[in-house]
Amino acid sequence: MDGKQKVIFNVLAKDAENAKELIEVAGDRIFVGVMVKNFATEEDAIQHVQYLKNIGVPVSVGLGAADPNMWQRVANVSAKTRPVHINQVFSAAGYTLGRMEELGETPIINGVIEPSGTPGEVYISTGPASSANKEKVSCDLAAKMLAEVGIQSIKFYPIQGEKHLDEVAAMVKAAVRAGLKIFEPTGGITVDNVYNIVKICLDNGAELVIPHLYTSLINKETGKTEVAKIIHLLKIKWD
Repeated sequence: MDGKQKVIFNVLAKDAENAKELIEVAGDRIFVGVMVKNFATEEDAIQHVQYLKNIGVPVSVGLGAADPNMWQRVANVSAKTRPVHINQVFSAAGYTLGRMEELGETPIINGVIEPSGTPGEVYISTGPASSANKEKVSCDLAAKMLAEVGIQSIKFYPIQGEKHLDEVAAMVKAAVRAGLKIFEPTGGITVDNVYNIVKICLDNGAELVIPHLYTSLINKETGKTEVAKIIHLLKIKWD
């Protein structure tokens, strides 16, 4: 793997104790996702994110299954807590970046782009109203629209594991052409298929890949993300 390239795993944690366990073995190789949709109020989400930050957890503020109705809450929680990573719908990514820059913060902020089923074409209508309109645009147009407002990363969701690898490759290539060096494949990623998915991203020019692995890492009995699976991920080498 090229010296500039890096892989950071975006994972969940059942609670603060689980998050600390994960950080102890993974350090800066993981972000711990907090889905704002899972909280009764915005304030509850803010308090949880702040607590995790206070105990040294690098937090990724997320929508919750890419729910477009959570975009404003994501922006508000992020502005109050200043996380290291933010997940946002395509149409609100630039807005969120502007709010963070006003605070002097420079987190990684992504914009959600959806595979269309056709390599080279995608859906950018991932917002609360626009998601009702499934109209394809080119990967190049999608990438340029994010790049021109300063967004650095694309969250490509849902990729359904290895089902859309040709589409992943096309989107990564377009992102790199537009100057976006961070790529975040999401949906159906497991310890068994993550190698192939990340390798496609790296081989097509991404410098930082942030695969999102959620339920596949969680122990069904305890509800915790398994430390052993994180250790397994950390041992993977990409040629």
